[in-house]
Amino acid sequence: MIAPVVSDAPAGAVLADVRSYLDGRVGRDAYDAGHLPGAVFVDLDEVLADHTDPSVAGRHPLPAPEAFARDMSALGIGDDDVVVAYDDAGGVMAARLVWMLRATGHEAALLDGGIQAYDGPLETDPPLRAPATFAARPWPQDKLASIDEAARTGANVVIDARQRERFEGAPDNLDPRFGHIPGARSVPCRENLAPDGRFLPQDELRATFAEAGITGEQPVISYCGSGVTACHNLIALEHAGLGGGRLFPGSWSQWSRDPNRPIETS
Repeated sequence: MIAPVVSDAPAGAVLADVRSYLDGRVGRDAYDAGHLPGAVFVDLDEVLADHTDPSVAGRHPLPAPEAFARDMSALGIGDDDVVVAYDDAGGVMAARLVWMLRATGHEAALLDGGIQAYDGPLETDPPLRAPATFAARPWPQDKLASIDEAARTGANVVIDARQRERFEGAPDNLDPRFGHIPGARSVPCRENLAPDGRFLPQDELRATFAEAGITGEQPVISYCGSGVTACHNLIALEHAGLGGGRLFPGSWSQWSRDPNRPIETS
């Protein structure tokens, strides 16, 4: 399988623009204003997430495999395609698509540095890609963790990809309670990146993960606000040679809506 992080897209790869924002900006608008040549736009909210009760599965639960397959096909992404995804935030959003594809056995990678690392002319028109054959595959259970499994921080290294202030309980307008899963470790995904938006050297990533108790031998569960940026930590783990981990898709958005779940703020 292709490496999880690449500096250049291999010949014939499908480029996927997965820009998405929490501040009111619209990813599609950014794509329309200029994207990498030939890139398709993948809407995180519409293609990479389902729409259900957040208290049941969080704000961005995984879509049904059939829905994901339908949308990939409509974008012209097929089973045999190699997908290289990018955004403008070091891959913290695009990692969701890469993780979903890799978890189901597809060839996919993050473009290191994202759109900022490209110095050629951008395009504003979407490419004309014919629908492709993309088979629905179940989400593999060995790649996922339930809310009860995420609570078992004694048996798993549970890492939180959100900014440290949110981990420590700073209020926001996203979820009803503030803090983190008791026993979780703070590993902000944006700290996987150098100032230019590229991944830190692998030895530095390994050192960061080691501080959180990860050496490549313990089971790891990654979560964030809603199961999106948590994928960046999972990609970074693989990139650093520390194996994989499991995603808790509901993440803090599910945990914080259950009044029976305890929280910590330090």
